[in-house]
Amino acid sequence: MTQASSPPAVMGTYGRFPLHLVSGKGTEVFDNQGKRYLDLLGGISVLCLGNDHEALLKALTDQAQKIWHSSNLYHIEPQQKLAEKLVANSCMDQVFFCNSGTEANEGALKLARIAAEKINGNARPTFVAMHKSFHGRSFGSLSVTGQETYQALFRPLLPQVRFADFNDIASLEAQMGHDVAAVIMEPLQAEGGLNSPEPGYLQAVRACCDKHGCLLIFDEVQVGMGRMGALFAHQIYAVQPDIMTLAKGLGGGFPIGAVMAKYTCSQYFTPGTHASTFGGNHLACAVASEVVEQLLKPNFLTQVKQSSTILQNRMQTLVEQHAYLETLRGSGLLLGIKSKEPVSAIIKACMDRGLLIGSAGANVIRLAPPLNLSNEHLHEGMDLLKDALESIST
Repeated sequence: MTQASSPPAVMGTYGRFPLHLVSGKGTEVFDNQGKRYLDLLGGISVLCLGNDHEALLKALTDQAQKIWHSSNLYHIEPQQKLAEKLVANSCMDQVFFCNSGTEANEGALKLARIAAEKINGNARPTFVAMHKSFHGRSFGSLSVTGQETYQALFRPLLPQVRFADFNDIASLEAQMGHDVAAVIMEPLQAEGGLNSPEPGYLQAVRACCDKHGCLLIFDEVQVGMGRMGALFAHQIYAVQPDIMTLAKGLGGGFPIGAVMAKYTCSQYFTPGTHASTFGGNHLACAVASEVVEQLLKPNFLTQVKQSSTILQNRMQTLVEQHAYLETLRGSGLLLGIKSKEPVSAIIKACMDRGLLIGSAGANVIRLAPPLNLSNEHLHEGMDLLKDALESIST
């Protein structure tokens, strides 16, 4: 009798490409065979400064030689410094640190629920979220994720969630009521297809929330930390949320998340209401603090906008050259192209040529390169994408 082979040690939750990346510098990464790839996905908006950034490496090394971790029962100096930098450069007053985007969104939902009820003096158990949104994989964040693909296997989810259509203020108004604690949304929908807000839409959402006495949560996990050309995405659109979540680029590759809020909300997070064992530890905050320093350097964010313009122009040319491509999507250095067909073949053709890109849904290719992407690597990446698209066309 043949003995069954043991399953892989790692659970099969990812459909992985047959690629083993073992080293990287900046925008370049290398596999275990020594092949070089240009990474224009950036760990899905995580590697905002690329791999092995000198200043981040120094911040991590310096902190690692002092202390790695202590409980949040004690004051953590790097955490305090990071919080002060984020508050000083935002419209928010306080920060809670955690480890990931989904954990940040869980914290935001909890904070909004308790704050909305305290502010309004009545029960506010309901959240309004957007169709085609993505907020994470845990039960709370999954419950406000407006994509059946992610939700189907895990029902029943949290019951008090209603959904509106993105870019449709009438749809949002129809879901509002005195039971709504908050509207939670991405200023620009990333996983849902790189859907940008129409002019005036986010301002209308803000006004709708104010009218109904509910809070506005912006999920900036993927679109924040310089990716849109400002430190925070909502600054581009001149709309202030009450609560904002961050992760991904905040740590430049080191796991960290954050919930930021105005004091009118954050004052209700009192001892015992929320916690995170690893959240805001010495190592994570030392690295994230240096990330913020780098993003705030003179002309850094201006360069992001300039790179975005060049990238958009080259991508628009590709759209015009290929009949199966439809529209340019996204903003800043979170860009994509919508195709009439699934984009899996395009992603594979790029990988074969040494270019790493991703998807945002089945029909949109996605680029989220390091924010310090050089013009040389930008044009090299577009040349590789052009060649890959031509191979698909023929």
